[in-house]
Amino acid sequence: MTSGTSGDTATLTGERADLLATLAHARHFLRFTARDLTDEQARQRTTASELTIGGLIKHVAAVERNWARFIVHGPAESQDYSAMTEADFAAWADGFRLLPGETLAGVLDDYAEAASQTDELLATVDLDTGHPLPPAPWNPPNARWSARRTLLHIAAETAQHAGHADIIREALDGAKSMG
Repeated sequence: MTSGTSGDTATLTGERADLLATLAHARHFLRFTARDLTDEQARQRTTASELTIGGLIKHVAAVERNWARFIVHGPAESQDYSAMTEADFAAWADGFRLLPGETLAGVLDDYAEAASQTDELLATVDLDTGHPLPPAPWNPPNARWSARRTLLHIAAETAQHAGHADIIREALDGAKSMG
């Protein structure tokens, strides 16, 4: 299962270094949208969407952990999204919200921990190892993803949510991630 590389991400080269840099770039912009915000601001909706900056960061941390588990364990560790109940959907929706008692600092710390764990996995996993995707209405039947493809998906999803967060932040107080 391992490639023989050390778990030290500072010594990565080639494809692994590129994957790590891509993840770091997307994560930076997501985290940067939260700079200098209060917990109240991190909970605030500023668009027609239900999304908030704190909720997006919380969601991305959870999703990154889920995909890292998928890389290691396959779909057996994944939720069957095609069989979700109303209560499951309510709990899933809470994953997009900074709930009472949760803080922006707390979700940022949790996100940093999730990212560190993924980075360590990236340093050691066989990038060609693959698994069938878990059942979900959005997954094509019989599709398989390699660890490499899954890591690229984490980066793409993080970048997409960083863009959402940037729009929310600009509507909140005019601050932008770029420009």
